[in-house]
Amino acid sequence: MTGHVLAIDSVLHQLRDYADNPSAFLAMNTGNEYFTVPGSAGVIACRRAGKYLMQFGGVFAPEHAREELLRGFLDFARARRSTVAAVQLQSEDVDLYVRCGFTVNQVGASYSLHLPEFGLKGSRFVKLRNKVSRARRSGLQVAEVPYENIAGEVRSIDRQWLRGKGRHVKEIEFLVGQLGGPGQVHRRLFAGRIDGELVAYISYAPAFGKRAGLLHDLSRRLPGTAPGVLEAINLTAVEAFRGEGAEWLHFGFTPFTGLTPEREAPSASRPTAWFLRQLAAHGEKVYPAASQLAYKEKWAPHLVLPEYLAFQGRARAGAVWQLLRVTNSL
Repeated sequence: MTGHVLAIDSVLHQLRDYADNPSAFLAMNTGNEYFTVPGSAGVIACRRAGKYLMQFGGVFAPEHAREELLRGFLDFARARRSTVAAVQLQSEDVDLYVRCGFTVNQVGASYSLHLPEFGLKGSRFVKLRNKVSRARRSGLQVAEVPYENIAGEVRSIDRQWLRGKGRHVKEIEFLVGQLGGPGQVHRRLFAGRIDGELVAYISYAPAFGKRAGLLHDLSRRLPGTAPGVLEAINLTAVEAFRGEGAEWLHFGFTPFTGLTPEREAPSASRPTAWFLRQLAAHGEKVYPAASQLAYKEKWAPHLVLPEYLAFQGRARAGAVWQLLRVTNSL
């Protein structure tokens, strides 16, 4: 994007060094482009969507270089008659984007589990324990496996899972991870089988920053599979991660959840805030936020953090529309 090739290994190096966003690894997704300033540290990940450049996850750069890199990106966009919109910004990003002329609105929240504190004792976890027990009684066997060994079976589950969502539903992109591609060597895949058949899987990605650990990313199961298989797979993974000394398991970003006035940015657009609240109340066909949130809340996350959407200049309905398009929500 800057006229020179940025190797994916260089992107990963920048994320490891500078990202403090639990979902930052998703910047590695195939289809993303990268903006850098030659000779300076840091990277910005984005996708083109109509006249917009959709930036993912903020500015991944040293603190002293973040504003310079963002302003350079805005100059780059202006020269190409494009407008920048950024999604999945953290609270720490808000002031920077406001200084650089953005309107910033809360768009959802992320949910995280502190593994050293985690346990399933107590009445609040009765339903979760029962679901896991039921899945294990059905013969579920869980193991960590290389993706390459079961790629064909995984694709079969993906096809059946997507068909079960309805004929017009497309697979969400950009704000979720992927399997395969150059980042796969850094992901971990836990798979569940019943009577030898792959029935479900969960993919985990590395999470960087002050709450380093793992990101619970893609999770799929065959339609009609006994309830509790995903919970049992995740519990197996949690036990493995805790045994390795991992501190955090991040369940990631869920749009249109956790929207509260006290979490709103001072520069927020009131019409945009109203629109996002309408999506939270009535937008299940746009994004399955309620079902995602229900799964995450089963684990009683220790940390819930707001995440933000930023518009260069004033908020524009077209930017929200293009974001929904680039994520395949429409």
